[in-house]
Amino acid sequence: MAAEVVTERDLLEAARAGDERAYRGLVEPHHRELHAHCYRMLGSVQDAEDALQDGMLRAWRGLPRFEGRSSVRSWLYKVTTNACLDVIARRPKRMLPIDYGPPADPHDDIAKPLVESVWIEPYPDLLVDPGDGMLGPEARYERRESVELAFVAALQNLPAKQRAVLILREVLGFSAAEVADVLDTTVQSVNSALQRARKAVDERLPAESQQATLRALGDEQIEQLVETYMRAWEAGDVDTIVAMLAEDVTLAMPPMPTWFQGREGVTGFLTQFAFADQERRRQLVSFAGEQRRVRLVPTSANGQPAFAGYYWNDDAGAYLPRALQVLTLRRGQIIDITGFADPALMRPFDLPERL
Repeated sequence: MAAEVVTERDLLEAARAGDERAYRGLVEPHHRELHAHCYRMLGSVQDAEDALQDGMLRAWRGLPRFEGRSSVRSWLYKVTTNACLDVIARRPKRMLPIDYGPPADPHDDIAKPLVESVWIEPYPDLLVDPGDGMLGPEARYERRESVELAFVAALQNLPAKQRAVLILREVLGFSAAEVADVLDTTVQSVNSALQRARKAVDERLPAESQQATLRALGDEQIEQLVETYMRAWEAGDVDTIVAMLAEDVTLAMPPMPTWFQGREGVTGFLTQFAFADQERRRQLVSFAGEQRRVRLVPTSANGQPAFAGYYWNDDAGAYLPRALQVLTLRRGQIIDITGFADPALMRPFDLPERL
């Protein structure tokens, strides 16, 4: 006897009757894309998780009022979008250090981390829906393109409603009428907000997305770049790293507000801070020979090449996670290094706890 086919309508009716298992079956297929949506809105993995949980609780409590005039997916986007708007209303906007203040002099000390985090956080590629292309027929941005650091940073500078409109229309491909329903407004207001949001975002984005850059480079060249960078960083090889940098490169280290601009500024940081004890490292000897004090593990974040940095800890007798670096490339050179110096941000990346 053929297995009974359970439709979305069946799950909805069971869930409205109080069946929590049916409710999970109704919403879990949308969990990954909703989580990414909350991240685009908020710029933080933890905030996205909290907003998504809040949205799912609102959806459960609001089931009796859901009349089914829209799809379950559209309804879930409505409740999670409004949960995100509530988060935005009660906390400062998130940003990258380059939007926080001017670049630092490499001869000055590194500023202390801010007590209250206002920084954009990295997003693991493993959480992005693996499907290719756009999410909807009216979408303008690719899936991975819509979580790139530059794009997420540009979104955070938009007023909350404009941010929601642009994401729903041009990332997810919802129609203007659907977005008006999500935000309880008019189609005219949606179109007006979209026009302003698109102009503001386009002014902040580079001419070419990272996805276009990576496709142009090709897998072989990207792998070679990643390998060269990893080995040079582990060895404290400033010259090799500097040779990979664009002239107008930037380097930032949230939660520290300090950031450096230009090849000269980044070189100063590497020599005076990052690799200042390079010679001491090389003198340390283990049973196997030279004992390196740092190791990088390749990963990917925000649709871009990334590295988890592990540093030797004598007490633990192991390399422990310290920072996650995300690279932004342009024509085969590194145009930006963002080092998220918070081990907690590495937890969603499915990386080893120690090496």
